[in-house]
Amino acid sequence: MPSRWGSSLLSFSLCLGANWGAEHMLARLKTFTLLGIEAMPVDVEVDISPAAMPKTILVGLPDTAVKESTHRVERAIVNSGFTRPHDRVVINLAPGDLPKQAASFDLPVALGVLAGSGQLIPDRLEHYAIVGELALEGFTRPVKGALSIAIETAKNEGLRGIVLPAENAGEAAVVEGIEVIPVESLAQAVAFMAGEIDIAPAPSRLTELFEQFSIYDVDFGDVRGQESAKRAMTLAAAGRHNLIMIGPPGSGKTMLAKRMPTVLPQLGAPESIETTRIYSALGQLPSGQPLLARRPFRSPHHTISDAGLVGGGSPPSPGEISKAHNGILFLDELPEFNRKTLEVMRQPLEDGVVTISRALRSTTFPADFMLIAAANPCPCGYRSDPRRACNCTPPQVEKYMSKISGPLMDRIDIHIEVPAVPFDELAGKSAAGTNSQAMRDDVARAREAQSDRFSDGPADVRYNAQMTSRQVREFCKLTTTCQQMLRHSVEEMGLSARAHDKILRVARTIADVASAPDINEEHLAEAIGYRSLDRDLWT
Repeated sequence: MPSRWGSSLLSFSLCLGANWGAEHMLARLKTFTLLGIEAMPVDVEVDISPAAMPKTILVGLPDTAVKESTHRVERAIVNSGFTRPHDRVVINLAPGDLPKQAASFDLPVALGVLAGSGQLIPDRLEHYAIVGELALEGFTRPVKGALSIAIETAKNEGLRGIVLPAENAGEAAVVEGIEVIPVESLAQAVAFMAGEIDIAPAPSRLTELFEQFSIYDVDFGDVRGQESAKRAMTLAAAGRHNLIMIGPPGSGKTMLAKRMPTVLPQLGAPESIETTRIYSALGQLPSGQPLLARRPFRSPHHTISDAGLVGGGSPPSPGEISKAHNGILFLDELPEFNRKTLEVMRQPLEDGVVTISRALRSTTFPADFMLIAAANPCPCGYRSDPRRACNCTPPQVEKYMSKISGPLMDRIDIHIEVPAVPFDELAGKSAAGTNSQAMRDDVARAREAQSDRFSDGPADVRYNAQMTSRQVREFCKLTTTCQQMLRHSVEEMGLSARAHDKILRVARTIADVASAPDINEEHLAEAIGYRSLDRDLWT
């Protein structure tokens, strides 16, 4: 029995334990299990009946981790000062056709056993959902998916709140409208459920968390030169366009990409919760940070598998594109990725979600991210560098660049070249370049124009890059001169219908950054320029 709860709580526990055999009953309580990133409600039913030999039976489609919980629960009960029932114990996790995973059933099962054996008077049991893993000595351990569980608890009108390990309390308290009761041991949970002690709900600290964790320690002002690349990245951020940078090694492609989150608008509370629940379900929230306040930046290695990128496994779990939800997915050295792996991104890039289908069920994960890619123009990397000679043969270059398919390139709105930086700019002899604050101001102005434009449209269209074909025709009207310019470019470069629409979307963003109501020749010419680089490299 933990000494910190004092002799009074120990006496209370031992007293209940001494009289548990007075009556047997069926105990029922609420908990949740994770399916992907969604929390599904589960009823824990515990029935204890006399038997010649003590036996514990766990049913309800539990996996191995849940089956093993009976051993942890028995020792946690004994080591917390209670008595293990010496009868037949049947534990049912309903519904029976829903797979049950992880060790989060330890605490609800233990409380159910104690209630069913009469050692716990369940004054509050029906008003709270309960989740938590138990150590053998009776202390609680954190579980995955506390945020998703808290969200589902808030939707259940019959529940007042949730009881969970103290380490998960800050994460669950992000959800308003429910009581989040942190417990550090089984004994403390029993005392709370019996009404012997009161535990203050964990407070919501949304404002404090955003102030503490939303600061960046990098800035575009750190990047010497590359003003044209910064301009392209401003446009990409303003309209949420996908972007690819092509240039020799060491030209600053990775440095530019890592600073992209600094010019994007700060995560709103709904976006932050959407993103946080993915990391919560995977158990990958940073230590001491119950809420993500900065947009995620994911940069997987090129050896990643299909399942690692888009999600998979059995049961399915989110991949890198879902971890980049509401943020940036950066694919460095794009031609080094397996071509098949890259192709599985095509559908999520269009839809903003990814669906993993298995024989029994399908799971959908959010994957609304902004793609930034970087590539060398050839295997050696120096094909476009005037200072270094390229020794790659045309067949080698063609084989290297062919790893990136045309359909995938079509889904990337902006293509730019990032040349090597001259020495004078590296040495700091030139004027200071554009910093993140200046770029962020341009992005905010363009985002405000888009917010007004799409306020009455479909809920899933908030940025220029997401415009439907009908909206492109409505908001991207061209003058006769602009139409002729676009016709010539489409025919000259052999652009697809998708590329045609992406040029118009980028042109609309350029006009928004310039606070122009209509697209003019200058805006369209710049947008066309962002589609020409790949035609030179892939032909």
